[in-house]
Amino acid sequence: MAAASSSDDGSGALTRACRAVARALHLPFSGTARSIRRATHAQGAGESGLGRLIELHAVNGAGDVMVTVALASTVFFSVPTDEARGRVTLYLAITLAPFALLAPVIGPLLDRIPHGRRAAMATAMLARAVLALVLSTSVATGSLELYPAALGVLVASKAYGVVRSAVVPRLLPPRFSLVRANSRVTLAGLLATGVAAPVAAGLHHIGPAWSLYGACALFLLGTFWALRLPPKVDSAKGETNVRVLTRGGKRPSLRTVGPSVIHGLQANAALRCLSGFLIFFLAFLLREHPLAGQSAAVSMAIVGVAAGVGNALGTVVGAWLKTRGPEAIIATVLGAVLTAAVLAAVFFGAGMVAVLAATAGLCQALAKLSLDALIQRDVPEEVRTSAFARSETLLQMAWVVGGAVGILLPLNGVLGMSVAASIVCAGSLASTRGLLAAARHRSHPHPRVA
Repeated sequence: MAAASSSDDGSGALTRACRAVARALHLPFSGTARSIRRATHAQGAGESGLGRLIELHAVNGAGDVMVTVALASTVFFSVPTDEARGRVTLYLAITLAPFALLAPVIGPLLDRIPHGRRAAMATAMLARAVLALVLSTSVATGSLELYPAALGVLVASKAYGVVRSAVVPRLLPPRFSLVRANSRVTLAGLLATGVAAPVAAGLHHIGPAWSLYGACALFLLGTFWALRLPPKVDSAKGETNVRVLTRGGKRPSLRTVGPSVIHGLQANAALRCLSGFLIFFLAFLLREHPLAGQSAAVSMAIVGVAAGVGNALGTVVGAWLKTRGPEAIIATVLGAVLTAAVLAAVFFGAGMVAVLAATAGLCQALAKLSLDALIQRDVPEEVRTSAFARSETLLQMAWVVGGAVGILLPLNGVLGMSVAASIVCAGSLASTRGLLAAARHRSHPHPRVA
């Protein structure tokens, strides 16, 4: 009996020790998960369902960056700036391929199935999970399947983004502005990308297919989470009036919803054109003429980090905004970028180039969040998804045009910054007056649309 008791005591002690170790290992993960859940569900986002969309978008961002890391070592993204400019131009043309389907095909298709938004996002996630597995078999060899599968991932990613933007207004908490909601969703994607990037790099170090396996797992999780979004995402509430507007054969379009969206698109197109111009012009310029005292690689890294920090800061600032209208935000950031571009042209140098890159990144993020809010606010539900698809296509075309100008322009810093200022000036002349007039007309905005 004593022996049995001793045995029981020993096994009991071992069991208790194992449980203690399990609790110790589990606590950091469970504590982190609870902290994340509190952050994503704060200020009514949990009750409205916005918190779930925030978490879904974080999974989307993490999955996308894992695919990007896997493809970074393949010829799909290997377009060195010292090669013939024709190859870079071909890359610009390739980036338009997903949008060739997005605007004329995917947008109207999703508009016709408004009660299937959750299913549409889940399908986009599932498609990328399957394509990630296809890529895992060809990424190491660069076989023919790589290209259509990679473009399929891009198309599915853009389709998810369009539907996600159309869903946000249905999950808006009380006293929550659209700009703020869009910022919180976007910020979650940026944070998840930052966390997933080193993980993806570690998996890629094990083998070229491993980060794609990780992406597949994340997209499968996203498929499940998309289907678990609140049922009101697919609700028909609020669409009756839109159907009344379409009687008589007239379907709402971007041109029927007032000037705010049009002027917001013009301003964002100018900023996106500036982004494409700066990326390609500075890539060639800094390779030939690095910043004072720096190598070409370090010069490009400085500018790239400045732009990335500015973009992230713009998203954070957008999450803090409470009462500013989207029109006023866009007009303000246009003025800020124009000032930075003019200063960069007059006082061209390493510091001013970095300042312009950071300012452009910050202002582009805020302007895009505000444009999304305008579309969500002013475009009828029945064509809202098409509106997002068309706006994304227009902005991508502006980026390509700006990139093409940057490729063709002589490598002169002052000339380049002068062209950058001209791009923003043209956008300001086309949109600022209309944006400010629209903002004055909405001097008493609805409390849910700031």
